[in-house]
Amino acid sequence: MRQNHYFLKVCLFVGFAFFYIPIFSLIFFSFNKSRLASVWGGFSVEWYQKLFANRQVMDAAILSLEIALTSATIATILGTMAGIALARFHSFRGRTLFSGFVMAPLIMPEVITGISMLMLFILMAQYVGWPSKRGFTTVTIAHITFSLTFVTTIVKSRLSSMDISIEEAALDLGSKPWEVLKDVTLPIIAPAIVSGWLLAFTISLDDVVITNFTTGPGATTLPILIWSKVKLGVTPDINALASLIILVVTVCVGVAAVLMNRAEGRRERDIHMAQQNE
Repeated sequence: MRQNHYFLKVCLFVGFAFFYIPIFSLIFFSFNKSRLASVWGGFSVEWYQKLFANRQVMDAAILSLEIALTSATIATILGTMAGIALARFHSFRGRTLFSGFVMAPLIMPEVITGISMLMLFILMAQYVGWPSKRGFTTVTIAHITFSLTFVTTIVKSRLSSMDISIEEAALDLGSKPWEVLKDVTLPIIAPAIVSGWLLAFTISLDDVVITNFTTGPGATTLPILIWSKVKLGVTPDINALASLIILVVTVCVGVAAVLMNRAEGRRERDIHMAQQNE
């Protein structure tokens, strides 16, 4: 038994090392003075200075953040609505078809999704006249379509594990359905909603395949820019850019975790106080 426990620890350590050592190496070589990304030439922050002075990179980063923020927010709103509908309304006309449409991008290869969105925009431009060109709007719509699935799945799973008697008790005490949703359901599933938003934001921020099909000239996102540069060889400025992305994502996830833990702690204290008052 002890040998099996030791073996599992070794496997866990090897797995984490396989995942994190390349990330730490990337961050380490982002401070490399040499122009060769894999040859250490001394410590320097030169590449970070050049990175912030590179207007092309800054424009691509701003565009990616705008797309990610917009698509994640809209996908979270729509995904929360879809998750509530699928979890609370078990028998409405077209439920199976609706569920299939919502979940299809989850199992569909990204290449197929990207081609489908591209053909849709081309046909719409021919017959409707919109969009006149592919860029911010088309990429945002494609990202919403793709990331909405993940938000729906997370919210639906949280609602499925939630005790429905809490909502029923609120209705029995005279609350209207909208008040129950606002005062009971949404606060309880708030951690799931935040998790869905973060996942949608991350998916949008680092997507390459779907973005490559739905973007156009003058709308280069950060992942597309990195991909085009990597094809010519990895340079220290790419390491610096990737390190900054890792830092931003780590800070966002850490802040979200702290906020969700505090919200969960307050909810547990409120439940405990309510039980004591009974």
